[in-house]
Amino acid sequence: AVWSGARPFTPTPTPCPPGGPTPAAPPWPAAPGTTLATRPLMGYRGVDLITAAMLAVAFGVMFWGFNTFIYPVLGTASAGFPPLGELMLGVWLVPAVVGGLVIRRPGAALFTELVAANISMYLGSQWGAAVLLSGLLQGLGVEVALALFRHRRFGVVVAMLGGVLAATFEIVFYEWYSFVAEYSTAWKAIFLGAGMVSGAVIAGVGGWALVRGLARAGALNAFPPGQEVRDPEPA
Repeated sequence: AVWSGARPFTPTPTPCPPGGPTPAAPPWPAAPGTTLATRPLMGYRGVDLITAAMLAVAFGVMFWGFNTFIYPVLGTASAGFPPLGELMLGVWLVPAVVGGLVIRRPGAALFTELVAANISMYLGSQWGAAVLLSGLLQGLGVEVALALFRHRRFGVVVAMLGGVLAATFEIVFYEWYSFVAEYSTAWKAIFLGAGMVSGAVIAGVGGWALVRGLARAGALNAFPPGQEVRDPEPA
C-alpha cells in the first residue's frame, strides 16, 4: 500500500448562523419503556393493562372497606338533610380519573372503573350487580372529559371535569330514578350539585394529586406522569 502523506478528510459541522434554525434532534429512539406524553396514545401495551388492573383491584378493595365501615357512619351524619349525602359520591369516581390520567389511552378510565366495580361486587356490596351500571356510567363520564381534549391534556382542570361528568352521568342516568325518585325537583338539584362538587374535589383534585404523588415516588416511571416528573414540560 502507498501512503500519499495527506491527512484523511474529517468533515467539520458548520454552526448555524445567529438566528438560524435550531439543529434537529438526534434520530435515535427514546429509552426502552419510555412513553412520551406529548402526543395522543392509542395502542395498549401489556404494562398498561396490568397496571390498570392492579389499580382497579386496589380501588375495589378500598370500595369494600369504605362501603362497610365508613359509608354507614357518614350516611347517618347526613340523615338530617339527605341530599348532602351525595358529597360522598366522589370516592367511587376516583378509579376512573386515576386510570385515565395514568394510562392515557381511550378506554382506560372505563376499564379501571369497571374492574374496580367488579371487585367491589365480588367482595360484597350492598348494591349488588347494580354497581356494574354505576361503573359503566362513571367511567364513561371521565372518558368524555378526556375525549373533549383529544387525550392531549391531563392536568387538574381536566381531572376535575372528568369527576364532574362522571358524577353527572351517574346521577342523571341512574340515581335520580333508582335512589331518590321521591325527591322534589329542588332536592334532586341539590343532590346533583353535591355530587358534582364531590366529583370535582374528591375524584378530580384528589385523583390528580394521587397520580402526581405516585409519579414522584417513582411508581409510574413507565408512564407519561413519570416522564413529566423527570422532565417537567407541558404535555
